[in-house]
Amino acid sequence: MAPAAKEANNFYTDTLVNYLVSMARTVEGAVNRSILALLDRHSPQAGTLVSEIFYNEPRINEMEIVIDEQAVKLLRGGALPEQSIRMIVATLRINNDLERMGDLAVNIGQRVIALTEMPPSPAPPELEPMSAAVRAMVSKSLGALIYRNVDLANVVLQSDDAVDRFRDAVFERLLAEMSHRPETVSSNVHFVLASRYLERIADHCTNIAEDVVYWVRGLDVRHGRGRDLDAPPPDEAAAASVFDGDED
Repeated sequence: MAPAAKEANNFYTDTLVNYLVSMARTVEGAVNRSILALLDRHSPQAGTLVSEIFYNEPRINEMEIVIDEQAVKLLRGGALPEQSIRMIVATLRINNDLERMGDLAVNIGQRVIALTEMPPSPAPPELEPMSAAVRAMVSKSLGALIYRNVDLANVVLQSDDAVDRFRDAVFERLLAEMSHRPETVSSNVHFVLASRYLERIADHCTNIAEDVVYWVRGLDVRHGRGRDLDAPPPDEAAAASVFDGDED
């Protein structure tokens, strides 16, 4: 690659990464606001937090489009090194996960609005530790992204099961309560939905962590495969063997 072309490639690459980091920070703010509003839904601050989430959603959507366009611009340049190609692939995946996390923050905000229009009802006790676990996953997954830190990504990958257990506990508790106290059905449905949105945010954090590993190490650890992050990247022959088979 000629020096001028390499310099241009580095500029576009740095720009793309900076856009992605900016979007990640914006989405993290939206998710944190949604969780704070949910846990403190009857305070005056909750309405302000929800308004900020709704206000920032169009910005997140626009950032998604800009990042996609920047990635395409890089691909059109051609002659990219392997690291740059992995970065672009990971960026496109992460960009989609971040946008969905922003949508889920909006969904939680909508549940908060619905709950504030009902008589005050206690949240399931598991909701607060579940929210804390999700916030930690968001923070660590975005930290792994910003610093390309595989160790942080691995922590995120090990955290997803705990969030799933909280979700199951919330659902079982609320379902039992609705069976015995029909008057709680309306509010409890919103809590069930909110816990589901939190669990989906955690899933997107896991996706981001997997893509960081791919970006940095060249390892595809999706669907739980090959999560031994100390192992060397698989060679092309081993990867190709997945598609080999006996022909009749």
